[in-house]
Amino acid sequence: MRIDTVIRQVKPADQRAMKEARERWAQVAKPLDSLGVLEEDLIRIAGAQGRGRISLSEKWIAVMCADNGIVEEGVTQTGQEVTAAVAERMGRNASCVCLMAEKAGAKVLPVDVGMARETQLPGVLDRKIRRGTGNFLKGPAMSREEAERAVACGAEIAGILGDRGCRLAGSGEMGIGNTTTSSALISVFLGISPREATGRGAGLSDQGLEKKIQVIEEGIRLHRPDPKDPLDVLAKVGGLDLAALAGFYIGCGARGIPVVLDGLITGAAALAAVRLCPPVRDYLLASHVTAEPAGRQVLNSLGLKPVIDAGMCLGEGCGAAALFPLLDMAGEVYSRMATFQEMQVEQYERFERGTWG
Repeated sequence: MRIDTVIRQVKPADQRAMKEARERWAQVAKPLDSLGVLEEDLIRIAGAQGRGRISLSEKWIAVMCADNGIVEEGVTQTGQEVTAAVAERMGRNASCVCLMAEKAGAKVLPVDVGMARETQLPGVLDRKIRRGTGNFLKGPAMSREEAERAVACGAEIAGILGDRGCRLAGSGEMGIGNTTTSSALISVFLGISPREATGRGAGLSDQGLEKKIQVIEEGIRLHRPDPKDPLDVLAKVGGLDLAALAGFYIGCGARGIPVVLDGLITGAAALAAVRLCPPVRDYLLASHVTAEPAGRQVLNSLGLKPVIDAGMCLGEGCGAAALFPLLDMAGEVYSRMATFQEMQVEQYERFERGTWG
């Protein structure tokens, strides 16, 4: 599957469906806009699905698993063996995201796009591009061709979920060291310093955080990734999980599937996806604002509003799993609540601020 072919299939959101959804919300017998961002999200879902009568019935979370060579530089507390250990639990439906997704009525598809582990894990879809990226202080993280293959792999996963009837997708990742690669991408794409873009990840000390910032600064100085060329950025200082997530978002757009971001890492991948294919922005939803320092800047750049602000930074797609029940509840109000006309009461009017009424 060529990614440029998939990119051409992504169309802007259906404005007619979004208008229909807005009108429906205005008719529901409750105060206007009183469900806040949840109402906006359902309007976005209508635009992505191309119909005012939205469907949230079949939900999946795709989790891209890969290892990152930059862990050699001491930017994390743990080693690459943790990536495989968590992915193995995902394959048995026993990881954090699996337990949360089960409660939310969703399914999880873990995908190995580049774990260092050689053997395949039961329950984990094998799409390995290579056994982890390289250390980007010693050379590019991967070749451009490998980055392209990872993006195409992500688009393929969106197609697989679409064939399984997915109407609302979530996204997650598992890869020790990927807050380092994500912060590098965010620094390049948003034009901010690595210090502004970088947080403690899974819990670095002050000394560890300073080391992480220095590593990202040196990697960007060494490779000079081009922010106008997303594949160049992904290949030089990114990761296979990030590239696959970017492709997943593009694939979801091509299939008309709205897709929920998790935290910082999925947001960094979304920045790459939107630069590869601008209409993809219309298909994205933000679950929460991460505790990482650049999280809100990433969402602002994407034009997204998070529903949840709870200091979450777990990863795996847990934010998407947490949002699903809230969307389901809002969907019930949207589809089943009586209208003002049906209740024979006067409908609320919308006034602009500063207007006397």
